[in-house]
Amino acid sequence: MKKIRSILKIVFPLLLGGLILWWMYRGFDWSTLHTALTSDMDWTWMWLSFPFGILAQVFRALRWRQVLRPMGEDPRLHTCINAVFLSYASSLAVPRVGEVLRCGVLRRYDGVSFTRGVGTVVTERVVDMVMIAILSLIVFVLQIPVFAAFFERTGVSISGFLNQFTTTGWLVTITCLVALVVFLFFMLRHFQWLTRTRSVLHELTEGLLSIRKVDGMGMFLFNSVAIWVCYFLHFYLTFFCFQSTAGLGVTVAMVAFVVGTFAVLVPTPNGAGPWHFAVKTVLMLYGVAGSIGALFALIVHTVQTLLVAVLGVYAVAALAFTKPINNN
Repeated sequence: MKKIRSILKIVFPLLLGGLILWWMYRGFDWSTLHTALTSDMDWTWMWLSFPFGILAQVFRALRWRQVLRPMGEDPRLHTCINAVFLSYASSLAVPRVGEVLRCGVLRRYDGVSFTRGVGTVVTERVVDMVMIAILSLIVFVLQIPVFAAFFERTGVSISGFLNQFTTTGWLVTITCLVALVVFLFFMLRHFQWLTRTRSVLHELTEGLLSIRKVDGMGMFLFNSVAIWVCYFLHFYLTFFCFQSTAGLGVTVAMVAFVVGTFAVLVPTPNGAGPWHFAVKTVLMLYGVAGSIGALFALIVHTVQTLLVAVLGVYAVAALAFTKPINNN
């Protein structure tokens, strides 16, 4: 039974993401992809977005190290960075496995307590949820007049827009929501299993509460904001790669970014499928043709996923030359 669950953890996300992608691109004209990649795209903006994708992970490593220090853990910065790189790359195969893997990397190379590491990862996720909630609220407030003007100008209503969804489209949306709920349920059960013993519970709690003892709260807040600013710029700059999205503006990019961030929570490799669907839907809301929105999502997601994979390969190579210390 345990082996079956392990297999399902790998197969189900791949199957879900694959089915959604197949549904989205089943009638897609693949010649437009070749044309976009070879002549229509401005690759300069895509290259300019890469440093921000890398910096987002570096700032995450800096913040993680800062949270670990109050507990007497002092991992090397380059180990933290490579652990984060590797965690994101490994999650391309098995969603969320990277969160556990990066704690294992610090345990292996710098002797950091595994359960304390897990506790700090949970702390990070709580902080990230707060950041996303704040960003979502800002985007919602900013977009109220934009939505009103858009609907008045075009004569489109919310109900009219939703009527563009096919039965399959609604099915995809509901399936993603159900998959997210099931994923959170199993994560909660796993967390309960992990905290059965008193010592493990103590170290996890210590990790969760470590934020109160962080030395330099200003730097902690800076790193937290910098992570999401870099994530956003990594996405926003890709708008300028395509004529159809270059003029949409920063607020539209913020809406697509926030919606896409929630879509990534659905357990598929790097959000493949749900992210494409979410971003395409947002772009359609702002007048971009569905085929163009699908093309944009496909290219941007694929290229950014390749960047994550390359960083993971770099991390494996760098860790191969890293000498373990304090490993007892």
